[in-house]
Amino acid sequence: MDKIKIGVSKCLLGEPVRYDGQHKLDHFITDTLGRYFEFVGVCPEVECGLGVPRESMHLVGDPAHPRLVTTRTGIDHTDRLTAWSAKRVIELEPEDLGGFIFKSRSPSSGMENVKVYNGQGGFSGKAPGLFAKAFLAHFPTLPCEDEGRLNDPDLRENFIERVFTLWRFRQALRAHPTLATLMTFHARNKLLIQSHHETLMREMGRELAGLKAREARAHIPQYEAKLMRALKTLATVRKHTNILQHMLGFLREVVDDADRNELAGIIEDYHRELVPLVVPVTMLKHYVEKHGIEYLKDQYYLNPHPMELKLRNHA
Repeated sequence: MDKIKIGVSKCLLGEPVRYDGQHKLDHFITDTLGRYFEFVGVCPEVECGLGVPRESMHLVGDPAHPRLVTTRTGIDHTDRLTAWSAKRVIELEPEDLGGFIFKSRSPSSGMENVKVYNGQGGFSGKAPGLFAKAFLAHFPTLPCEDEGRLNDPDLRENFIERVFTLWRFRQALRAHPTLATLMTFHARNKLLIQSHHETLMREMGRELAGLKAREARAHIPQYEAKLMRALKTLATVRKHTNILQHMLGFLREVVDDADRNELAGIIEDYHRELVPLVVPVTMLKHYVEKHGIEYLKDQYYLNPHPMELKLRNHA
């Protein structure tokens, strides 16, 4: 497959663009994700014209509308960075990004929970960085994360799963923006979506069932928004267990009782958090391939992202 383009704060790619002339190279991003993603680097502070090195900055004032101010001299760069951000997000549209990884705690690029100071040495709350806020408003459906949160295995898997699913969706609909393509995509991703948000999965299916062929193209943005909203909800052990047990039911006619009971026991071990998700999924994939169970072979739940990323290997 072609590499998926995602935006990344430049310092995370090893570029020395931080206020002190240093970088924050993240090897997981560059070495591991770099095998599958093509990076579009962005540094708001440098790209808006501030030099390297430069005086550090922080957010000050009302958390709903914070100002970006230098920490020592008190120079206000809010208007400068806000105007640049409004222009930059438009420039990023042709890149067709599949997501963005922001530098955590940055007053320009932090996705959330950036400290806002009250001007008297204390805190008045938290807010996103100014560029991150503009980006999230302009690309509301894109998968986005702070690099710090990617250290959490559940958040890491969730982000990467969203990126790959959005890429598959856009590739399919770009080639054939038809109702048939939407229906096929939903059918193949049904269990994956259900493992995150069953209510939205069913709602999306009902909406597709009620569409006329001529309405499909106009419905694509609405479906994409709900798809990303559903997948952003974290899957849980309980939800995965329900999906695994549902899939086990498809083996009733083709797998003998002993093998089925063994697999049911493995699913229970996963439910008790004794083994990682990759164990029952690998067993299911074996039986699905061996017996040619077409409905399950088509389900992206079994292969939502490259196995080499080992995202389902944690217990």
